[in-house]
Amino acid sequence: MNTIELPNQSSWPMLRAMVGIGVVCAVLIVGVFQITAAPIAQNQAELLDQAIVSLFPAANNKRAYLATANAELNAQDAKQKTATPVYAVFDAQQQLLGFAIKAQGMGYQDTIQLLYGYAPEHEAIIGIKILSSRETPGLGDRIGKEKTFLKNFERLSVALTRDKGNIINRIESVKTGSKTQPWQIDSISGATISSRAVADILAASTAHWIPELAQQLERFEINNKRPSDE
Repeated sequence: MNTIELPNQSSWPMLRAMVGIGVVCAVLIVGVFQITAAPIAQNQAELLDQAIVSLFPAANNKRAYLATANAELNAQDAKQKTATPVYAVFDAQQQLLGFAIKAQGMGYQDTIQLLYGYAPEHEAIIGIKILSSRETPGLGDRIGKEKTFLKNFERLSVALTRDKGNIINRIESVKTGSKTQPWQIDSISGATISSRAVADILAASTAHWIPELAQQLERFEINNKRPSDE
């Protein structure tokens, strides 16, 4: 019959000390998380506002919307934090400027998170802002700061079919200097994987969001004369 060896008496002080240290560390971690959660959320909200203004300089306020099970967009419940909203952006006269949409996907190193602006009147993306990226410094990270690359998104076509059910041409990346169509993105030389990742992220997100927004556009222009800030 097997027997279980119990720790000798001299080891108990060490065990108690280790358990005590573990408890203290756990309490400290929880405490730090609770203390920093609110400031972190506030900083993220401010960064989001700055990103939206960079896409829509005339932005005065925004309102978050979430897609319901039947794809209808409803104003976001302040307590509903489980889904990523799309932001309707308005000017000082409460006129709809467009939409700021979060999207993410896998890059060369890790997940790339970005925000892009969609202007319905032009059927185009009018800019992007990289929110989070761990792409290779000096190479892949150029997707967020190289002017020639960012110029791709000043009027990137997401034109829809007549019934507004689908995007006519999927966004795609092409070799540096070979862009010939308004829905194409000139890749960055030396960072083609990161460039392609941005194109793929936008292609997937726009295929979902743009038809939905276009089909419900009248709701934003008529029923949201005085949207509240989120």
